[in-house]
Amino acid sequence: MLPESIAEELKIHLQSVKIIHQQDLQKGYGSVYLPFAKMRKYPRAKYDWIWQFVFPSGSISKDPRSGEVLFEKPCYAHLRRHHLHETSLQKALKQGVRQAGIQKKVGCHTFRHSFATHLLQNGYDIRTVQELLGHKDVKTMMIYTHVLNRGGKAVRSPLD
Repeated sequence: MLPESIAEELKIHLQSVKIIHQQDLQKGYGSVYLPFAKMRKYPRAKYDWIWQFVFPSGSISKDPRSGEVLFEKPCYAHLRRHHLHETSLQKALKQGVRQAGIQKKVGCHTFRHSFATHLLQNGYDIRTVQELLGHKDVKTMMIYTHVLNRGGKAVRSPLD
């Protein structure tokens, strides 16, 4: 789900990322790793804007997965811009939590729990939340029923 409130900001971000991609192409980079079947069917797709990362890394680095030589010059072999590494977000969150003076353990997964809790508190049914979170069994959602203060089955009276 993309919040409508950030759609415009995301468009602006993507415009700046597209400029970075165009600059990378001019410098001889600008490709991303694609699965082998996709590469075989569409050999130039790795350079297309549509396949580039929404949150790219701030630097160019060697691609350990593909092993392919991307350019004729040996110094450019295996180099491309990858996605922003997950630890960058984790470190930024940790620093933000510390600066905010929050005395609780907070990680990126905390937002997933918060998302589920708020949906349930706002009246969304547990099956919808289960589907959004990708849980196959509703039993995994039972940890959220305590926030509803409606008993273990999260049933509300029709009069409410």
